Amino acid sequence: PPVFHYCGEEAALDIVFPDWSFWGWVEVNIKPWEEQLRAIKKERERIKWEKREPYAYWKGNPTSPDRGDLLNCNVSDKHDWNARLYVQDWAKEIQEGFKHSKLEDQCTHRSMMPMQHFWPIRNENKCRDLKFAVEWGNNHTDKAEAIGKAGSKFIEEALTMQNVYDYMFHLLNEYSKLLKFKPTIPPNARRLCSETTEQGLLKEFMVQSMVKSPSDKLPCALPPPFKPQAIQASLKAKDKIARQVETWETEYWKKLKA
Repeated sequence: PPVFHYCGEEAALDIVFPDWSFWGWVEVNIKPWEEQLRAIKKERERIKWEKREPYAYWKGNPTSPDRGDLLNCNVSDKHDWNARLYVQDWAKEIQEGFKHSKLEDQCTHRSMMPMQHFWPIRNENKCRDLKFAVEWGNNHTDKAEAIGKAGSKFIEEALTMQNVYDYMFHLLNEYSKLLKFKPTIPPNARRLCSETTEQGLLKEFMVQSMVKSPSDKLPCALPPPFKPQAIQASLKAKDKIARQVETWETEYWKKLKA
């Protein structure tokens, strides 16, 4: 059977599906997406690009080898890779009322995100890639800001809850066509409603994220599948951009050694 997963990768065929945090994540104080997006936009506009910290920024749990390796790129007495990396201690955050874990408060750095929405960083060369990315951004502030704005525009215009629901509708509709049986409600299933939900933040988030009325427009039209030639062209374009960045970086490090 197919596997629905919160993220995808080239080595797997998992089908990407939205995770629960779009509707709020009480335990770590992540608000429902529409409210969270408004807060991110407000904070982004409060601090102008040129006033932001000129470093790559990351905060999270080192729960995988890649994340653990990333922490080696943090500033130290021997190296400054132009990165400021922080381990997220959720137990401490809970005790302190989530003062240092608000997503909107992480808009104070110039995010280096191939050359339109993000900046490519190689797994095997993280520290040197990060340092060059930040140096490039600090020396090409207009272009770096354009990348940041394009990323922001994408989440504000494409990553709306309407589009999330449209994606879920089309995905489950197409998946249902492959089923060889008719799904039925289990006899011992229980119906849950907002009135039976626990009080407090959990209920508050559920009410905030609840769809209160039918949509006033039909789901977006499902485009035809990409042809193999189109997929290959897209992959080649991404590879070309990545190679261009690698060339710039090689020249950068050669000049430093000269």
